[in-house]
Amino acid sequence: MTFDPQVFKAYDVRGLYPDQLDEGLAALIGRGFVAHLGARRIAVSRDMRVSSPALAAAFMAGARAQGADVVDIGLMGTDQLYFAVARDDLDGGAQITASHNPGAYNGIKLVGRQALPLSGDSGIAEIRDMIAAGALPAPAAREGGRGEARVLDDYLDHVLAFIDPAVIRPFSLVLDAGNGMAGVVAPALFDRLPCRTTRLCFDLDGTFPNHEANPLIEANRRDLVEAVRAGSADAGIAWDGDADRCFFVDGEGEFVPGDFVTALLAEAFLRKAPGAAVVYDVRASHAVRDTVAAHGGLALMNRVGHAFFKKRMREENAVFGGEVTGHYYFRDNFYADNGFIPALLILELMSARGRTLRELLAPLRDRYFISGEINTALDDRERVAATLDLLAARYADGGVHHLDGVSVEYPTWHFNVRPSNTEPLLRLNLEAATRDEMEERRDEVLGLIRG
Repeated sequence: MTFDPQVFKAYDVRGLYPDQLDEGLAALIGRGFVAHLGARRIAVSRDMRVSSPALAAAFMAGARAQGADVVDIGLMGTDQLYFAVARDDLDGGAQITASHNPGAYNGIKLVGRQALPLSGDSGIAEIRDMIAAGALPAPAAREGGRGEARVLDDYLDHVLAFIDPAVIRPFSLVLDAGNGMAGVVAPALFDRLPCRTTRLCFDLDGTFPNHEANPLIEANRRDLVEAVRAGSADAGIAWDGDADRCFFVDGEGEFVPGDFVTALLAEAFLRKAPGAAVVYDVRASHAVRDTVAAHGGLALMNRVGHAFFKKRMREENAVFGGEVTGHYYFRDNFYADNGFIPALLILELMSARGRTLRELLAPLRDRYFISGEINTALDDRERVAATLDLLAARYADGGVHHLDGVSVEYPTWHFNVRPSNTEPLLRLNLEAATRDEMEERRDEVLGLIRG
């Protein structure tokens, strides 16, 4: 079969439907997935995209043709797929989703036992190469079976076990599901809490009629921000399309960067597990490192990407890990990321400390001034590599390391520049001790990147 190998990404399979990813390729991926894992029993779920039912059916047909029994858990978010695989001790699972991408896209997230992710470094490339070479093993003599399973109720019990629901105060919240899979989980979850909720975009709709389900983009948060301000809510919470990431705005509608959320969640965990390890990504504000140290924990910097985070957390038995893009990982959630546990923990922290989200954030916002991620498209991969070398040479008098791209540390400021996994793009994250210095250094580094 002829296909575009670019759909096999660093962390999943993803592309335009049906031009890059169609039912034929999905069926072959299902076969390759089972063959690669030697799987006998897997789970499959799908998001609300228009193309997801057809792709899920094709993937399951391919997996069954290769001899695996398939448990169809239906219309669910990625978190619930992880939960089902780990809960039922399955050999692996697949979520049909393109996460936060626009409706024309679709994809497949793949995990093995205990929800360990397949990645470009382990699994995804092997499946791609088997398909490209026409080297898939012959179909099994006996087709695998197909069953169904219910997940949601047990999943809700699982995530609620991370907090004491009795301490949650009756906050006023605005929730934005982005017409994505949070529209299934959030109503059932928040109906178990005393919070008053205003619910936006809860109808499942893979055409995304209101806005794309990518809250990292400011335009996609406007409805949430306006509703928080209009209703004088305590906070707003939004999810991406497959609901494995959540995002916050405070009571004045100001967006909360993921590294500040990571710092707050680290505090929440270290209050319960003193001395525990916390993993954070190379782009993050020093707010994370300093908060972990202040609460007696061990802060471990890591390269970006869920496969790398989950591996490191297992190695270190870390209680929690956070990335600036809204992925939060939990030891007691099979070391997997989850989009609802962070919301519960933030509400519990607000309740336990008797503070609004804005009040919890004030010490961080007063001390740490971050640029946010700034992307620059370059001509090609050669220019990306040359620019990284240029930055390392220009700032050689600072503390330079190459854990993921180029990072440089000075006494009052630091930055990371790392390449995209999928296109000739550089991503800058920079922080300084004052806003003026942050803006000055941000412009200085961007000038070198773009010059």
